[in-house]
Amino acid sequence: MSADWFEYGYWGLFLASFLAATILPFSSEVILAGMLLGGYDITLCLMLATLGNWLGGMSNYGLGYLGNIERLEKWLGFKREKLPRLRLYIRKYGSYVAFFCWLPVIGDPLAVALGFYRSNVLNVAVWMLLGKAIRYAALLYSVMNGKELI
Repeated sequence: MSADWFEYGYWGLFLASFLAATILPFSSEVILAGMLLGGYDITLCLMLATLGNWLGGMSNYGLGYLGNIERLEKWLGFKREKLPRLRLYIRKYGSYVAFFCWLPVIGDPLAVALGFYRSNVLNVAVWMLLGKAIRYAALLYSVMNGKELI
């Protein structure tokens, strides 16, 4: 990551976290780690990273909710063949699946599928927020204690 993101401070962290949760290939972890090591406020960093990433994930939910499969394929590169498998997970586990929207590779399609299949938005929002907050808290703990996460 370029040092340019650090010039934007907390707003840069929020934006990077938002973008990392969308379909764009982007990583906010490096920026968060750099800010934590650079002396930025730990609590504010955790809150802004979580909020930005959660709003990005909920944007994916909204795109799924609003989109039809042709648009999702065309605009987001969403794979039609993933839908039956995602549908099974969503039917089996419901909105709890949103807890795992922070996972690389599968998190964005999960959020889109939750919207596409009209999962309860409030439940999705709560579980997604919880998952993303725990993820960033674990990263924060790791950075501040000099440990590596697997």
